Amino acid sequence: MNKTEKLICLVLGAVLVWYLFVETPRQAKARQEAAQVQAQEAASAGIADAAAGAEGVAVPQRAADTVAPVPEKPAVPSVPEKTVVLENDELKLELSSWGAVVKKATLKKYARGLGPIGEENPAVEFDFAASPLGALGGIKGLAPNAAYDVKEQSSNSVVFANATATRTVTLSAGYRVVYADEFVGDGAASPLAGAGSSISLGVMTMGGSKNDLLSVDSLDLANAKGKTEVIHHCEGDSPLKPYLVGGLSGGCSGSQSAEGMPSVKETEVRDGMGWIAVKNRFFVTALCAADAAISGFDADIARDMASATYRPASVAVRATFGGAEPRRTVTFYVGPKKQSLLWDLGMRDVMEFGMWRWLCYPLVWVLNLFNDWIPNYGVAIILLTILVRLLFWPLTHKSTVGMKKMQELQPKMKEIQAKFKDNPQRLQQETWALYREAKVNPMSSCLPMLIQIPVFIALFNVLRSAVELRYAPFLWIADLSEPEGLFASWFPFGGLNILPILMAATTALQSAFTPSAGDKSQQKMMMVFMPIMMLVMFYSFPSALSLYWFLSNIFSIVQMWIIRRQTAAAQGGALVPEVIDPPVTRQMRRHQ
Repeated sequence: MNKTEKLICLVLGAVLVWYLFVETPRQAKARQEAAQVQAQEAASAGIADAAAGAEGVAVPQRAADTVAPVPEKPAVPSVPEKTVVLENDELKLELSSWGAVVKKATLKKYARGLGPIGEENPAVEFDFAASPLGALGGIKGLAPNAAYDVKEQSSNSVVFANATATRTVTLSAGYRVVYADEFVGDGAASPLAGAGSSISLGVMTMGGSKNDLLSVDSLDLANAKGKTEVIHHCEGDSPLKPYLVGGLSGGCSGSQSAEGMPSVKETEVRDGMGWIAVKNRFFVTALCAADAAISGFDADIARDMASATYRPASVAVRATFGGAEPRRTVTFYVGPKKQSLLWDLGMRDVMEFGMWRWLCYPLVWVLNLFNDWIPNYGVAIILLTILVRLLFWPLTHKSTVGMKKMQELQPKMKEIQAKFKDNPQRLQQETWALYREAKVNPMSSCLPMLIQIPVFIALFNVLRSAVELRYAPFLWIADLSEPEGLFASWFPFGGLNILPILMAATTALQSAFTPSAGDKSQQKMMMVFMPIMMLVMFYSFPSALSLYWFLSNIFSIVQMWIIRRQTAAAQGGALVPEVIDPPVTRQMRRHQ
């Protein structure tokens, strides 16, 4: 490893340490101060804010103040409830004639647990009983659970009707559920006249994995700059953020104490929106299209009452409308967080790939293409690694050849250093003249590393959240979306993870094969520091990411071994380690 690469590694390590031990506490303190201000403002307005108690702010409050008010449930209709089932190859919906809503949705292609779908391992179910999908609100003369008659029914469509409204619910391909409502009356007599109405997106629960998440996304049709923007409400200054990511001063790990936090937090966001999505790590329910203007949404975020630290358990969302049109059609998506499906709905940013989305999209496509050829995502990751390494092969080869040329120039470099040791400016000029004459770029050795950083970040975003890897097995790995967790009852930190250990070992071996631009003590230090840092970082990451990095290291080692053998054969010499003497700097001359 040459001097430039060591510098890059040290800088990256320093940035990591700074972020963990300086920036993260600073952000936590800022959030805590903001929460205290918010609590004081709420107290002055006569509102009991349970979040202030979670931050350690002394706010007198009764036990009941820590629980958000529960709206009174509407009266149960006097007529019997009728259940209607709509079903296709992807989705099974169970609808109720009370409210003409979906109370349960079953994703028929996704198992609830590890293994094939069966009686002991049923398919994933969305239980919408607490907040039914499609429940109406703000409609005069029409309660959310008003009784409807079933007028028509087929395998994928049903028509409900009562004296106030007619509702047609259609199950379409691609996990889409379409509600078409027609209300009786217009003008002042319209049930929609007056206050804005709403429709429920159902409720999304947190998954069981420690790497899971719970979030709400929306498409803001006009941000501060007048542009369309996707808002991730677990980030930025959204009022939902403190209750989605683990407490007012905690991070995504949910380390903040739950004491004093509300059992249910009611929050509203008002802005013109194109769509709204509620998601966990692998699944999403979304209002993806409507022919009426969406004016915002209300969210009820419930916390996990069994957890001592704050952890969100579920979030229920209701979209609000400002118009009073007598007819309204709304399309929902209830399914996996899969790129190809969300892309067709214009909701690609629900994948939350960030600034590297332009690189993540083709990586997901290639990963699925390889899986179509050989139906195993472990094999697909191997093929993807090979493809990435082949694409970077010419660049890496050129970098290695450049380092060898630098080695050949060392005798001339020493002559220049000895000749101009008292004239640093002339020494620099002659050194660069030698580089130009030999057509060598001393910075070329760090270029492959810099270019691969965006690829690695993109793969990290893809492999940690791709629903395709959920419960995907490979060799001894039961689930590529999670750490291996072998012998969990015998080993600490969640069990034994073999791939991060192999990755750290190959990182050390790769450092040994890479030509060094420093002394042996520095090289040994880097051979120890880098593998340990990588092991700590990757140990709890999804095994798919560790598999990719381990294989990438193997290909790098093989490539350097091939290049060194070719060079040794061309020179007719033995294969020996290559050490490049560093240039003499001012500091080195001072200590001579």
